[in-house]
Amino acid sequence: QLQLVESGGDLVQPGGSLRLSCAGSGFTLDRYAIGWFRQVPGKEREGVSCIGIDGRSTNYGDSVRGRFTISRDNAKNTVYLQMNSLKPEDTAIYYCAADVLEWKLCVQWEMTSRTSWGQGTQVTVSS
Repeated sequence: QLQLVESGGDLVQPGGSLRLSCAGSGFTLDRYAIGWFRQVPGKEREGVSCIGIDGRSTNYGDSVRGRFTISRDNAKNTVYLQMNSLKPEDTAIYYCAADVLEWKLCVQWEMTSRTSWGQGTQVTVSS
């Protein structure tokens, strides 16, 4: 299993912005598709955004498209999720995931036996 470390979660007011980071430890992220997912207790996990191995292919969930932007900085071995115009319904624990099966992760939003996960970072949007 690969080690992923998320950071950047915080309490922010509606309309505000946050940038989440997903760093790889002990391996290089540029060989994997990286996805961001979120989960609220009692609800299904939701695919938020994903970036392909080439760094150009991206996908977004309908609820965040136009507000969130995913990017990767291979020199820093980190993938970012820029979140703008945040809403209370964006409140969740955000996880990043890595997999070599890009289609599964980034199009079907599905995990495989090879998917690695981070520990999550809490995002709370509230006034």
